[in-house]
Amino acid sequence: MTLSNSALGKKSTYKDSYDPTLLFKIPRIDNRKELGLISDKLPFHGVDVWNAYELSWLDKKGKPHVAIFTFFVPSASSHIVESKSVKLYFNSFNNFIVDSVEELERIILQDLSNATHSEVKGQIFPLNTNIELGEPDGINIDDLDVECDKFDLPDHSLIKCENAIVEEELNSNLLKSNCLVTGQPDWGTIVIKYKGKKLKHDALLKYLVSFRNCNEFAEQCCERIFVDIKNAINPDFLSIYIVYTRRGGIDICPYRTTDLNYTLPTNKRLIRQ
Repeated sequence: MTLSNSALGKKSTYKDSYDPTLLFKIPRIDNRKELGLISDKLPFHGVDVWNAYELSWLDKKGKPHVAIFTFFVPSASSHIVESKSVKLYFNSFNNFIVDSVEELERIILQDLSNATHSEVKGQIFPLNTNIELGEPDGINIDDLDVECDKFDLPDHSLIKCENAIVEEELNSNLLKSNCLVTGQPDWGTIVIKYKGKKLKHDALLKYLVSFRNCNEFAEQCCERIFVDIKNAINPDFLSIYIVYTRRGGIDICPYRTTDLNYTLPTNKRLIRQ
């Protein structure tokens, strides 16, 4: 299937009955080829963290329930699911009667695993769950005085480094790109953690700003940044985590790291979420 067959950018009718065929899958390899990535030789590990805020269903008495669903798609999966199709899929449960939260969770995880051809893990959270609200980790580089003049294409030549070897964590709230199909803006906060040649902070900020009018999926932006930094400084360790603001009741937060035995960053809400 091609993107022209998806629900992106089109007027949609919300189905009032459960329908797993609404999930529209996209091969990762199509975008990874542009980055020179080979599926069985990826330079990173990680997951895409999805938070879906529009999940509702009926219990056996017909009473509605609402919740948040967080799930994790492995970066090694052969496919991703298109975000609007996920929104339509979740809303197809609005009149779905289910015996228990556990059964609903099982159904959703199975459908997502089938669509991505991987083991998707996740959990339904009630709205009274104590969710952490905080700030991104590391040093914020947004107040650096830089002159930016590249906005249409990510420019890896902007990345500069120094001879010093450091271990540091940086963040920026200025990352923005556009949906590959609809052109709608995707706003993100990025956290970069690495050990290696010291990145010049002002040059890094200019590089991140160069994504501003770029049309790419969130997952591809994360992987492009990972590959560009890895190629520039050949670090001993590198991780990229982007927390995107929600669009259509969903946020997607990709995480990529060189560490096979990684610990996923805390799925905390930032101020823009």
